[in-house]
Amino acid sequence: MSKRVAVMDLGTNTFHLLIAEGDIHDYREIVHITEAVKLGEGGINKGYILPDAFQRGVNTMQHFQGLIAANNVTSVRAIATSALRSASNGKDFIKEVEAQTRIAIEIIDGEQEAVFIYNGVKLSGCLSAKNSLIMDIGGGSVEFILGNTDKILWKQSFEVGAARLMDQFHHTDPIPPASIEAMNLYLEDTLNDLFIATSGIELDTLVGSSGSFETFAGLIGTEKAKPFDLKSIQHYDFDEEELLTITNKLILSSHKERLGNPGIIPVRVDMIVAASLITRFIMHALDLHKVSMCTNSLKEGVLAEMLRAGN
Repeated sequence: MSKRVAVMDLGTNTFHLLIAEGDIHDYREIVHITEAVKLGEGGINKGYILPDAFQRGVNTMQHFQGLIAANNVTSVRAIATSALRSASNGKDFIKEVEAQTRIAIEIIDGEQEAVFIYNGVKLSGCLSAKNSLIMDIGGGSVEFILGNTDKILWKQSFEVGAARLMDQFHHTDPIPPASIEAMNLYLEDTLNDLFIATSGIELDTLVGSSGSFETFAGLIGTEKAKPFDLKSIQHYDFDEEELLTITNKLILSSHKERLGNPGIIPVRVDMIVAASLITRFIMHALDLHKVSMCTNSLKEGVLAEMLRAGN
């Protein structure tokens, strides 16, 4: 009988649940849902989960537990990242969830997070023998992984996620040029380790792992009247001009315009501006012209480990 496992990726903005069964290279998704929990709302840069967000998180975990129980899962992992890592009441949240659901949440560090993301991206076949820079824009942190199909050359997690950047720089809408300049200067300073790690290394492609990159790809598809189903693809190569055009449009847009765009999921309506800015910043700073999107990320990396380990 094939193994049935559940993976939860508990991020700053969204909680994901993936229930799957089968073999590592041929698994079947049974449940794949994303809930906009906004755990970091209002408290992300203060290092505290506010009461409403705390309750939303617990309620979502109860909902996930119900789905896990209903689907006869044999093995469960719940992985928490930046928001719970840096919140002073993160341990209280973990205790409360365990008391209510019996799910034990593991908090992983940025290094481990980067390894899971790499494994998820590698599993989808998005990497080649040439060096790519994988970029995963979360709400709390952004992971950068420099590597190829064979190995990871360098990896680091930076606390410059879209929710943090929005909280710091995006206070008026549309975002003013002065705020964009301030954000770029801040990123230049904060991401210095990335520039050191990539200097002298030939980079072929920037691989955007799920999240905002899925939104970019979806919006481009809609504009070209060629919408596609993200569930049916794992990989998408951007046309550089189209990507720069769509990110520019998002940066110049108002909250109302973004809210009225069915191609932007509600949790990403405001954060997509900071995500667009950091994407453009990296493309320009590292002179990267080839950009692709991979729908796999951390949870698929954890799934790969679980199915391979025979848990």
